[in-house]
Amino acid sequence: MSDQSRDRFSRRGFHRRAMAALGGALADGLVQGAARAAAGQHPAGKYVDIHVHLTQDWVAGQAPLSTEALLGWMDERQVAEAVVLPLVSPESWHYMVSNDWVFDQTRAHRDRLIPFCDIDPRATYVKGKAIGRMLDRYIEAGAKGLGEHKCGTPIDDAGNLDIFRACSDLKWPVLLHMDTVRNTDEPGLPGLERALQAAPGATFIGHATGWWSSISAVSDRKELGGYPTGPVKPGGAVDRLMEKYPNIYGDLSAGSGLNAISRDPDFGREFLIRRADRLLFGTDYLAEGQQVGQFEFLDRLDLPADVQAKIFRDNARRILNR
Repeated sequence: MSDQSRDRFSRRGFHRRAMAALGGALADGLVQGAARAAAGQHPAGKYVDIHVHLTQDWVAGQAPLSTEALLGWMDERQVAEAVVLPLVSPESWHYMVSNDWVFDQTRAHRDRLIPFCDIDPRATYVKGKAIGRMLDRYIEAGAKGLGEHKCGTPIDDAGNLDIFRACSDLKWPVLLHMDTVRNTDEPGLPGLERALQAAPGATFIGHATGWWSSISAVSDRKELGGYPTGPVKPGGAVDRLMEKYPNIYGDLSAGSGLNAISRDPDFGREFLIRRADRLLFGTDYLAEGQQVGQFEFLDRLDLPADVQAKIFRDNARRILNR
């Protein structure tokens, strides 16, 4: 075996290390989550938000969002639990929000705030066995998934695929930001499809304009970075991929998610009902006073009660083993 082959990520070896680090926590989490659901012991609230951020006062004019402010907003909007996402890539935000900071800020509120972690594949030492060691450490700190993965590479970059394979072995959710700068792809999302094939055990969660523009047929790569208007055209990659792959979900947060279901309201309502098992309520809330249109728009659609339950909270709890 060549040195390069030895250094490449071993899925079987990583799986053994990860299971040892977890000490059976994943299996226990499934049992405990089912028990909590049966006993009605989840925090009170109508929603589980798959996408929020805690932010710091580092940029003039950008209001921070503290843990206390986030929890207060959650109480006001009936959000029982929320996934708190770091931002570790230089393209991801005005400044990077580290994994460790997210772990620290959520530690006292893990009944409601669920931390994820992320890894930028371009870091010099993020390869081979190092991926497993990093994820072991993040698991011990409480991470329940990967994201917001918001990296300035193609979605099917070799480094990304190594990280996704690691998450596949863990049966982890992976929340992806896709546009024309981060996790880039082509019309029809062939790169994302290669990622789905490479990591079948991961639960990919599509987010941002590259993903949600593809609810409609897309012919020009520039469309993957915008907020298209008007009727949805047949042939969108979102439906095609959801039909073919059981490990792809959609995050309804931000302007991109809201635009996807509101640009063609009749289609949007039908899509939400038809794909109720694959959609996750989210807001991308990150600043006090931020306007979030998802609550009111989804209420106006008068969705069936079972569809609301799946999208608003049950799908997320199933993916997160809550």
